[in-house]
Amino acid sequence: MVSALAAAIVLGLGLFNGVDAQLTTAAEIKQALQANGLDVSKLPSTSQNGIAAASGINAAPQHCNVLCSVLAGFFPDQTITSQESQLFANWTGSFWSQQQEATTPRCIFQPSSSIEVSSGLLLAQLFTCPFAIKSGGHAAFSGSSSVQNGLNIDLSKLNAITLNKDHSVASIGAGNRWVDVYNYLQPYNISVVGGRVSDIGVGGLTTGGGISFFSQIYGWACDNVVNYQVVLASGAVVNVNPSSNPDLYWALRGGGNNFAIVTRFDLSTHSQGSLWSGSLIYTPDKSTQMIDIFYNYGVNAASDPKSAVIMNWAYAEGLFLSVADLEYADSTVNPPIFQNFTNVSTLENTMAVRTLPEVTEMFKQSNPNGLRESYWTATFTLTKDMITFLVNTFEEESSRAVNATGYTPALVLQIISTDVLTQMQKNGGNALGLSPSDGTLLLLNLSFMWGDIADDNLILDILGSITSKAIAYGKANGLYKEYLYMNYASQYQAVLPSYGSANFARLQSVSKKYDPLQVFQRLEPGYFKLTEQPPNATYPSSS
Repeated sequence: MVSALAAAIVLGLGLFNGVDAQLTTAAEIKQALQANGLDVSKLPSTSQNGIAAASGINAAPQHCNVLCSVLAGFFPDQTITSQESQLFANWTGSFWSQQQEATTPRCIFQPSSSIEVSSGLLLAQLFTCPFAIKSGGHAAFSGSSSVQNGLNIDLSKLNAITLNKDHSVASIGAGNRWVDVYNYLQPYNISVVGGRVSDIGVGGLTTGGGISFFSQIYGWACDNVVNYQVVLASGAVVNVNPSSNPDLYWALRGGGNNFAIVTRFDLSTHSQGSLWSGSLIYTPDKSTQMIDIFYNYGVNAASDPKSAVIMNWAYAEGLFLSVADLEYADSTVNPPIFQNFTNVSTLENTMAVRTLPEVTEMFKQSNPNGLRESYWTATFTLTKDMITFLVNTFEEESSRAVNATGYTPALVLQIISTDVLTQMQKNGGNALGLSPSDGTLLLLNLSFMWGDIADDNLILDILGSITSKAIAYGKANGLYKEYLYMNYASQYQAVLPSYGSANFARLQSVSKKYDPLQVFQRLEPGYFKLTEQPPNATYPSSS
């Protein structure tokens, strides 16, 4: 049974005074844990004094050992402590990339409620144990949602999905995968703005921005969250929306894992049936033609907001192929906006009317688990010359690693239309620093997969070289837009400063207001933090 004090914490009221709560001593943290219903008399004695005792977070391994024992005592069915167990192996194997799979936490905690998330977070502070939060685990680089020798809080049990009375809002637990959300909503003939690959988690995609098949109509996923339920560093569980904690609401729309643990997303729904969707694969001799067609689509994309195109140039079986992924937001077959693509002869054509879950399962097939992965990104003003430079540079540079095991490099280009940029401004706008005045933008995603760690340095050098050459070309021609899409960025890129100096400063201010002791900067070290530096300062050279 939840105590009255715990109820006050959930409401962000009472003893901890909501966002003003600063738990600076072990006694205060224990009081919050007791309010959550834990018997703090069972806690071992500790010399730690809460996070305030660890200004540099010099957590010793034994701190995490003790924490894991404590969690196993309080939550025996939700804590995995044996690194040799099959449960542990299955869990680490659930990550998308080899890099994250190889990152070994000291233990795994799988809370089933926001209060249990609060308790896990408070205990991590009490024992100064570094932690990471995993929703779906679909980021590429180590430490994104994993932590070496620390506590991994896995949100997979937060998988409830409910609809409000008029079905206008879906409340979605942060541990859901997008295909589960779409399958739940499909019988109601509605959907939400969310991910395009079936097994991506709701949490990471949405807090990083979240591109959707429907983004020209509704904006990105973060622009369609009407309320976040979050756990603050104080352990308080609060609602965050345009009228309650509006500054935090703004920051969560693209600000990543820097402010709180989001346990539930309340998303606006929209009517949705089947889509006309699939892939068109073209031979190498069509590459220049496809550059023209994709550019012309980008110029005209806003004329048909139901359209979405992901244009790829990829190396496979000794050839550089171009691939157009086309999605139309209803069952119209071959709409005019796509006919330039469909009029070109193809090696393969998979276009058909499909349900949204079916479309996301198809995308999963081209994003398999278990390989080494690296994503890099940049943004430019849309021009044909910029696309041509990217394609030529990609083919030249990526050819250096064609003998690498399991090597599948791809240049992925998407349009951020003025329709998308307009939708980003609703409900006070998001934190990304983009506006309709930027005009139509070209979003670069370098997506490389390979099989052997021995090839890491060469492939990372290629990725860094393509990116730096593209940015230099963009700057020289007045085309570079200093915005990095978090969900496509590498560990060698500083995302949050790219939102603009004013937005970056505002994000830092929001962080200090809601997390005055900087728990999410110091104890949760992974992914993109509120610093001028990327997670890794320099990428390795192949030489």
